Formats: sequence, C-alpha cells, structure tokens
Amino acid sequence: MTVNTFRRGRALVAFALAAALAAFGLVAASSAPAQAAVTPGVWYTITSAHSGLALGIDGTAAGAELRQYSPTGATNQQFRFVDSGGGYYRIQARHSGLVLDVYEWNAEDGATIAQWTDLSGTNQQWSVTEHSDGTHSFVNRFSGKALDLWEWATASGSRISQYTYNGLNAQKWTLTQAGDGSQSTLTNPIRSNGADPWIEYWDGYYYMSTTTWDSTVIMRRAATLAGLKTASDTVVWNDANTPGRCCSHWAPEFHRIGGTWYLMYTSGNSQTNFDGQKLHVLRSTGSTPMGPYEFMGTPLPNQWNIDGSYLELNGELYLLWSEWVGADQSIRIAEMSNPWTVTGSHSTISRPSLSWETVGARVNEAPAVLQHDGDTFITFSASSCNTPDYKLGLLTYNGGNPLSASSWNKRSTPVFQQGNGVYGPAHNGFFTSPDGTEHWLVYHGNPGSSDGCGSTRQTRVQEFTFNADGTPNFGSPIASGVAFPAPSGE
Repeated sequence: MTVNTFRRGRALVAFALAAALAAFGLVAASSAPAQAAVTPGVWYTITSAHSGLALGIDGTAAGAELRQYSPTGATNQQFRFVDSGGGYYRIQARHSGLVLDVYEWNAEDGATIAQWTDLSGTNQQWSVTEHSDGTHSFVNRFSGKALDLWEWATASGSRISQYTYNGLNAQKWTLTQAGDGSQSTLTNPIRSNGADPWIEYWDGYYYMSTTTWDSTVIMRRAATLAGLKTASDTVVWNDANTPGRCCSHWAPEFHRIGGTWYLMYTSGNSQTNFDGQKLHVLRSTGSTPMGPYEFMGTPLPNQWNIDGSYLELNGELYLLWSEWVGADQSIRIAEMSNPWTVTGSHSTISRPSLSWETVGARVNEAPAVLQHDGDTFITFSASSCNTPDYKLGLLTYNGGNPLSASSWNKRSTPVFQQGNGVYGPAHNGFFTSPDGTEHWLVYHGNPGSSDGCGSTRQTRVQEFTFNADGTPNFGSPIASGVAFPAPSGE
C-alpha cells in the first residue's frame, strides 16, 4: 500500500473522530503541542493510548523501523530522552543506542520513523507535551508532525509514522519507567590501591585487573560494576622466581583478538630498580579473561618499554607502548605479526612537547585506543604521575600509514584532568555497558593533591559521550561518594 493510500484512510478516520469529539463539545487540537519536561536519562516503555501496545524496534541496524508490539520489557522496547536544547529531545533506543529519526527527511504524513545514528539532526529532535490525562505527544522539529499510530492499528507489528498533529489517541503515548521504575547507582572509587586499571564487559560479567606491584597478575569478576568493589582477587598469573620478569608487575590489559583473550603486562627483574621493565604477553586457553593463561613472549626484549596496548586498524595489528626517546618518554608504535611478536620498524607518534605534558617530567605514556563511528583515537597520559597534573591527552588518526607521526593529530589541550577532588586522573581504558549503548571510561585518580605514583591511586569509572565533531567528551572526574547511574543493561 502506498503512503498516499495510507494518508487517505488516515484522514477519514481522523475526520470521523474529530466530528465525534465536536458532537460532545470537545475540540481536537490543530497545532503543535507546547513543550513539556521529561526526565533525561531515564529509560521508559512507551505504550499507545489507543492500542495499549509498546513502541519497539526489531534489530539493531540503522534504518530498522519503529513499530508497536505486545509489551515485554525487553531493551528493544525501552527508550530514553537525550536533551538537544531549545526544548527538544532525541529519543534513544536502549538496545541499539540509535535514535528515532524521520527517515530520509520526509516531511509528508505517513513517513517512516526508523532508528538511525545520532547525528543531532532536526529530523531526530522531538518536542514533548504532557496532556491532562497523563499521556504524552511527540512532535518532530523538522517536519512539525506528531508521532502517530498509523491507521489506528491494534495489531502487534503495526507501523508507527508521523501525521499532522490533532491531539487524538493515535498520537498519545504513556511513559512508564522501565522495570520497577528505579535505577541502580554506584559511586567512586571502585577500588582503592587500584592503579593502572583495565575493565572489559564480556558474556554477562565485568572483568577488572590493576597493578599489583609484585610478581602476580590478578583479576576480579562481577555481574555489576558496583560488584567489582567487593569481588575477590584471583591470581591468574604468577612470575615468582622467573628471571627477567619476576617483579614490579604494572598495567595489565586484556584484549580479545581473533576470538582469543590476550593479556599484556609490564614487569621487570627488580622490586626497586625499574630499569628492566618490559612488556610480556599471555594467551588464554579458556573462553574468558580469567584464563587459564600460557606465556607467549616478550614483544620488545631488547629495550625498556612499558604500558603496552593493541591497535587494530585497516586489517592490521599494532603494538602501542611508552619508551624513552632521548629526554622524552614517548608513545611508540610497531606492526605485529601476532599479539606477541613485533615485526618491522618502530616509530614515535607522540612526544611531550606542550606545557601541560611536561609538569614534573616530560612524559607521554599509557596509550589506550578508542574507536567509534569509523574514527580512531588514542588517549595517553601526560606529565609525571607524581603530580596532581597527570592527565589525558588525545591523538586522532587522520588516515595514511599508522606508523607515521603525520597520521596522528594531537589535540592542543588536555581532554581529562584534575577536578572535583580527584587528582592526577589518567592511565585509562574504555569499555561499554552490558547492552552496548553506553561508553565508559575507567582510570585511576588520587584523593589528595600530594599523593603520587603509589598505592593511593584509586580505580574510578564514569560514562562519557561524543561531541558533534565525533571526538570524545570525558567531562570532569566525578567526585568520590557522588551517586550516578550504573551502566545501562545491568
């Protein structure tokens, strides 16, 4: 059936109902509704005042259409409002992270409503009106048309569209907070004595590892992020009495590469002299980051190197690490033939050259990769960890050979630094919420301005977003003890 056929049938129904309302002395609204407030960040089930069925989207792909279904409480039937300013909101689907979109900028009655990548376009922005009966209407900023249950359908799977606003029940929706209406919260810190943290969410669990300072690599596991606070430490690797890597274990990271978990850490030959620190790689013979692990190799055996991480880009695997280049502790890169073997030349892609990178020492270290919507970023920690000015910088890949410094643009200002009683916030990683819709930052920070590079550093987490130009926006550190929503999907 064509949109024009839909429109003719829809107009007849609307006219008949409007006439009925007039007979009872009621007049349907004929213009766009006034603005009303909703609570951003709260997940809602949105049901039709006419059919009692819930808005939902089948699938996570961009372009999947908005329809109505029997309410199940599943995340594909949960939505939240993201403030766009000016009294408008984007309506985000929980299961996909995409937002409701007047598809292909079609301003006609009957146009498709689908989910799409959040571009903040006016065709993705909606005003909200609350009616006296507690229902709501949503009017699109681009088209001026209301979200509409097309043809007053009552069957599950029926399409949702837009139509000239009339205030009738096909354009009224009930908002109910998802689940029991409450949101789990958590507070920082996640762990005391939690330097150099790394967190991944995998197959129903969060996994976390931090620096131990001794001969071991440890792992915690919990079903919730807050649960990591009290989860027990499991030793997943012990290098005691192993020459060359017995001591001073730092900065463990675990990555899933080609369907297998690899764990890379820094250690050396002394608890007091760090001149022998090098990267080492383990491979899990199990299906989770808990291992068990087998030792695979030392990627850079002939030089001092710390804080290793992996970059997968353009079908190739690269090692990132920090190493002294003259007077500068710098970010280095090399191609790998497998996750424990470096091949070819080594290159420097970032040296501490700006004033905020040289407080206390000339340091760039702890590279971490963030990839989003086709963009590749590397965060790094700058200045001395002995100072409260330890902070995060950002490199952005601009194309070309990743081994070339010219392929990376360094932002001229830091992207995350001390604030709200958190000092030296850096050495970070990234993970996503259980439902994949949120991006989270894990990092360590000190509770005091005079704390340094030792056991006072705490593991901390917070959600972050992206700016209009696609770059990450980490905000400021969340103060200790301040409650914030737990990751979506817990």
